[in-house]
Amino acid sequence: MYNVFKFVNWLRVRNHADMREDPNIEELTQMKAMKLLYYIQAASLAVNGERLFPDDIVAWKYGPVIPAVHDKYKGQRGIVGEITEKDLQDYRDLEKDAKTADLLNSVYEIYGYSSAYDLMKQTHKEAPWQNTPQSSVISDQAIKNFYSKVFVIDEHQK
Repeated sequence: MYNVFKFVNWLRVRNHADMREDPNIEELTQMKAMKLLYYIQAASLAVNGERLFPDDIVAWKYGPVIPAVHDKYKGQRGIVGEITEKDLQDYRDLEKDAKTADLLNSVYEIYGYSSAYDLMKQTHKEAPWQNTPQSSVISDQAIKNFYSKVFVIDEHQK
């Protein structure tokens, strides 16, 4: 299990690279990072049966949130900023873990190019957020039950 901020840094580095390649790519926002972290954790629970990071995900008004990440980036819109050597090392560490890298890159390909608003609307349509009272933790079991039907493993890739 990794620290959640390692995943935030992976998303920041990936988004930074995307913005350098395509000037039309928007900078990663705090809201979008929250939704991507949620889908990363959901995919890991559904596919691998385990969390990638220990932090609970809470149902807030605008969708799933990890309070520690919210607190760190509170008041900031874009969160990519300056990419440091530590950020790059976090990215490389996760990319070295083949199972984690496959999952991260798959989730990013599916959701990484959607807007924060579209991802918020998506999470609002899905049972784990809908069935969790506001400000309560979305249970791993609720996430796993729902997303095991969404994130399906291709048996030929095993």
